Amino acid sequence: MAATAVRYLRSVGAATTTGPGTPPEALPRPDLRAVRDDERLPVAPEEFRRVLGHFASGVTVVTARDADGPAGFACQSFASLSLDPPLVSFMVARTSTTWPRIARAGAFCVNILGAGQGPLCRGFAVSGADKFAGVGYADAPATGSPLLDSVPAWIDCRVHAVHTGGDHLIVVGRVEALGAAEEGEPLLFHRGAFGRFTR
Repeated sequence: MAATAVRYLRSVGAATTTGPGTPPEALPRPDLRAVRDDERLPVAPEEFRRVLGHFASGVTVVTARDADGPAGFACQSFASLSLDPPLVSFMVARTSTTWPRIARAGAFCVNILGAGQGPLCRGFAVSGADKFAGVGYADAPATGSPLLDSVPAWIDCRVHAVHTGGDHLIVVGRVEALGAAEEGEPLLFHRGAFGRFTR
């Protein structure tokens, strides 16, 4: 990749090196700092949620299995991240009681929900309840994390990295196995409600 970039720079006449002993010019860095307790937040949380709610997303249930049994939570902040190596990511609140169990397991399965699985999502969005009551599942092939019955697609992962992101954590998973049904419409989430995709 680096060699390709150098060849391209040479082809357009751009410099590929700086002079001897001359450090490369640094890119400008953004001005990052924490908001102090006595400062007003730059954006009201309610307005932040309202505006970001206009972004439609798919819906997943992230599951894991630790020494206490299966664990899981509903998650809409899931995304593919890298093809080589195969990486995915999701975000989880620092206050989540499920995340420490996923972290202990070191692995998770992303269950992508299909149209009509809104009740399943709601069950996993409730804190403190037995989320797996009446829910069928099997062991995902690579990690043994719960693979929920009848989901149209799933991604079985091991925890690759965890980054901080404000009041959330950014979890990166390395994909070990995955699968999908040939047919099936996704469950969508938009402005606080579930919806369907129509062609």
